[in-house]
Amino acid sequence: MGRAWKFGDNVDTDVIIQGKYLVINDPKELAKHVFENVRPEFAKEVKKGDFVVAGENFGCGSSREHAPLALKATGIEAVLAKSFARIFFRNSVNIGLRVIECDTSKIDDGDELEIDYDKGVIINKTKGIELPFKKPPEFVEEIMRRGGLVNFARAILRGEI
Repeated sequence: MGRAWKFGDNVDTDVIIQGKYLVINDPKELAKHVFENVRPEFAKEVKKGDFVVAGENFGCGSSREHAPLALKATGIEAVLAKSFARIFFRNSVNIGLRVIECDTSKIDDGDELEIDYDKGVIINKTKGIELPFKKPPEFVEEIMRRGGLVNFARAILRGEI
């Protein structure tokens, strides 16, 4: 179970991690600066298993992987949004950051959430409701379960998949 950190529509990659930090390649260092200008408390208060929740077009802007890398390094369980910028979605899957498209209108900042991946529902413990989401294709789920595309490819080469 984790806390919802709610954001609005069109959250740009420069809002997630500012361009001045692109010289940093260590994900843990990047994580210290996530949402620095809009939610300065985020990097200090986010906990493993929390959720970033947003509206439409999350991750628009630049195609660089720093934004999903920094988010993943914070320990969040997943990013839940009504929709994602296509390249952000793809970069997230490639590095193993869970991204889930769903209706986020019934999730408020601070709500306690759980995800049942088998049933395809987000359980809002605070409100006592379940919110369905479209489960990704099995191969995409397997990529995310294995921590990204590189680990997925290694598993194929080892004959595990």
